Amino acid sequence: KTMNGTKSPYFAAAATRMQKTVAKPKRNATRAQIELPVAGNGVKLEPKEEESVTVPVKKPRRQKIKPEIEVGEIKTEMVNALPLIKSEDVKQEISDGGWSPPNWEALYANIQKMRENRTAPVDSMGCDKVNDQDVPPAVQRFQCLISLMLSSQTKDEINFAAMTRLREHGLTVQSLIDTSEEKIGQLIYPVGFWKTKAKYIKEVCQVLKDKYDCDIPRTVAELCKLKGVGPKMAHICMSSAWNEPSGIGVDTHVHRISGRLGWTQKECKTPEHTRVALESWLPRDLWVEVNWMLVGFGQEICRPVGPKCNECLNRFMCPTGQNWTPSPKKNPSPKKKPSPKKKVKE
Repeated sequence: KTMNGTKSPYFAAAATRMQKTVAKPKRNATRAQIELPVAGNGVKLEPKEEESVTVPVKKPRRQKIKPEIEVGEIKTEMVNALPLIKSEDVKQEISDGGWSPPNWEALYANIQKMRENRTAPVDSMGCDKVNDQDVPPAVQRFQCLISLMLSSQTKDEINFAAMTRLREHGLTVQSLIDTSEEKIGQLIYPVGFWKTKAKYIKEVCQVLKDKYDCDIPRTVAELCKLKGVGPKMAHICMSSAWNEPSGIGVDTHVHRISGRLGWTQKECKTPEHTRVALESWLPRDLWVEVNWMLVGFGQEICRPVGPKCNECLNRFMCPTGQNWTPSPKKNPSPKKKPSPKKKVKE
């Protein structure tokens, strides 16, 4: 009602609408449960047929299919199906009719002359320089293997420091078995991939104790079965630990320098292909020394970035050195004049 007592037309219209509104039956109610309206003559009226309502049907969720190969796991069938690279096939592909690079003797003689002083890090901190000479031969071979496992993606200076800490801790098969993986990781840090290498060292030590009586395998094939050991490590281990040259150890330095000097008939994309290419023509009596010879040469002169071609004796015979140009020197930035000191008022 309004202030003067009259009814508001708005509320009257709303009341009329509420009277006309009839409560709708629930959707899940049956026909017998609905009370039928009665006409004036007492006859019950039949309800009108409800219009069919199309209810959208939800699509069933797609079941998650578990992959056949989980992350980090490869089935043996797939590995066996991969094509294997055989040394004989690569040699036949790379070497046709006893090919050898021209002037390689002169190039190698110049490298030997540049390496006379033995001032590269590999000469004093290489994998064959960290063994304890006062331990039995089997322990020395084991230490050489551990040093090679730590050397990948690691500079010689960092590897030498890690091996020194391991030797102070106790570097034998049994001592590392008794040491936790976490402690080994602390001792070898910061070598490259130190967490993975700590895990591999624990596994390798257990294998050496169970199968080789705390010694190391004596063949390249058996060495490569150990976790974290590749062909390069295996060949260097055979020559350094067992004094039995089995092949050329090709790391990043040897792989890079061989390509720069043109010592492979075709471009080799992997160090393993470079190894096979070098073994196809390089005399066998040079297989042992060529690794540390080229490694030291790569550390001092033939660097991966900014090679010192101006100091190299092979500059005018090397394909890379012939195209070398000195990098432009940057002009030193002008020195700033010192700003005058402000006088402090007293």
